[in-house]
Amino acid sequence: MEQKTSRPAGGGQLVYGKNPVAELLRSGAGADTVWLSEGMAPAAAGYYTALAKQAGAVVKRVHPAKLRSLCGTDNHQGVAAAAASVGYVTLDALLEAARAAGEPPFLVLADGIEDPHNLGAVIRSALLCGAHGVVVPKRGGAAVTPTVLKSSAGAAARLPVARVANIGETVRRLKQENVFVYCADLDGAPLEQSDLTGPIALVLGAEGAGVSPLVRRLCDGSVRLGMVPRGAGVDSYNVSVAAGIILYEIMRQRGARG
Repeated sequence: MEQKTSRPAGGGQLVYGKNPVAELLRSGAGADTVWLSEGMAPAAAGYYTALAKQAGAVVKRVHPAKLRSLCGTDNHQGVAAAAASVGYVTLDALLEAARAAGEPPFLVLADGIEDPHNLGAVIRSALLCGAHGVVVPKRGGAAVTPTVLKSSAGAAARLPVARVANIGETVRRLKQENVFVYCADLDGAPLEQSDLTGPIALVLGAEGAGVSPLVRRLCDGSVRLGMVPRGAGVDSYNVSVAAGIILYEIMRQRGARG
């Protein structure tokens, strides 16, 4: 089927039609939002919802009239998606950026962060704290989309982002490059007692689930943030809040070491 596209008012490329949207979501090219008609059959809606989750896209159920207005045609087959339009770099490019700056590498790895607002906030903190780049997975996490760009206050357009097939393999590669890889984990060492200087990468896990078990085992160490228990049933910081605190401490320690 010929791919059907249009340009929504907010910018970016809009893809519509069952096959084109499925191909976009499976391709790993990145998608921001998937719109499904409220009248779509449950089985089909479940299929596109699963594909969207793997691609890191947000799903919105909308009235058919809204979908027609969005696509500018009735020939949308009940589904449309906003394609990401951000260019990515390679992991090697991030490491080269550190070398060019004459600094030990400082990278942030997103292991399955699904909420584009959280990813945008993480990228914003990474830029302000001096990181050389952010790494995101091709599947199982949010891509850099218009929503991420907006949430990052433009930082996602300034800080290089690499998109990799596998976060675990990326951790292995960084360790071969003598980069010490930490992850944020509830069972980690207290942040204030950790040496975060030198070549470093910080892995941040998915909302709720945290860093995946395999990636956690591959990391050289882990850090945790102290909390004052209040019996409210909340046992962790939001991932973007945790990222801001940890990244600031990394910046502080690297600055103290000169």
